[in-house]
Amino acid sequence: MTLRERAGAVPPQTWLRASIGVATATIGLKTLAWWLTGSVGLLSDAMESLVNLASAIFALAMVRIALRPADAEHPYGHHKAEYFSSAFEGLAILVAALAILWTAVDRFLHPRGLEQVGVGLVLSVLASALNGLLAWGMLQSASVHRSMALEGDARHLVTDVWTSAGVVVGIGLVAFTGWLWLDAVVAAAVALNILREGGSLVWRSSQGLMDTQVEGAVQAQIEQVLQGLAHPAVRFDHITTRRAGSRRFVDMHMHVPADWTLRRAAALRASVEQALMGAVPGLRASIQLLPQDVEAHLDERKDAA
Repeated sequence: MTLRERAGAVPPQTWLRASIGVATATIGLKTLAWWLTGSVGLLSDAMESLVNLASAIFALAMVRIALRPADAEHPYGHHKAEYFSSAFEGLAILVAALAILWTAVDRFLHPRGLEQVGVGLVLSVLASALNGLLAWGMLQSASVHRSMALEGDARHLVTDVWTSAGVVVGIGLVAFTGWLWLDAVVAAAVALNILREGGSLVWRSSQGLMDTQVEGAVQAQIEQVLQGLAHPAVRFDHITTRRAGSRRFVDMHMHVPADWTLRRAAALRASVEQALMGAVPGLRASIQLLPQDVEAHLDERKDAA
């Protein structure tokens, strides 16, 4: 089994629990690095780790809700709960970015020398290594489980790694050149970077809540299955898809000869649905039977009203 397969075999809840533990450890390391050096750049890095912790806790709660089975009030399940996790993480990032910018401006106006830079940078690099390893494993698992919450948390961790790398380089330049204002510039750059990431997460979660169509690769799989089941007397139309968290849904009409028995038509429909759901993990297929000479005209304007 490859490393990717091993990572994918781990359920999202386990990865998110690990994320909570790693976030707690990195907060300690980065806060100590800031306390030793007095660098506002390292302080901004520590503040982003606080967002990691809050986001991981919220993501774990949402994943648990998403795993609940369908019930009378939620016949399609609770899978969209993961999008709330991603939106929360994006908003938390935006708040952290604004706080960092405020701190950066204050430090720019009131520069201060740095102390014990070497030790502080070592602690920051160690924290980044932990985040990088965790993010890689979470991304592999997110692609297997199609978990928006897990992917959102992982991509935030990747951003945190790049942020820390920028902070390390910036603080190194401050120590080398003696230009204290660079510390504030680094913190501001960190804020702008995570501001961009936060906006991206909020946008992606909003698209998920808007019932967007399935990914291009999944759409191609559906079309391939239908082409493989092609029959001169059978045709498919009004094929619509949507995604909700880890679930994918496809609805369509299947036209069969009017003289077919209901048993024969229903048996074919069942085989098509099974073929689709077998080809696309997590897919739910729903097919409406219609005679070959009957068309279903959907009134989009009326439906929209």
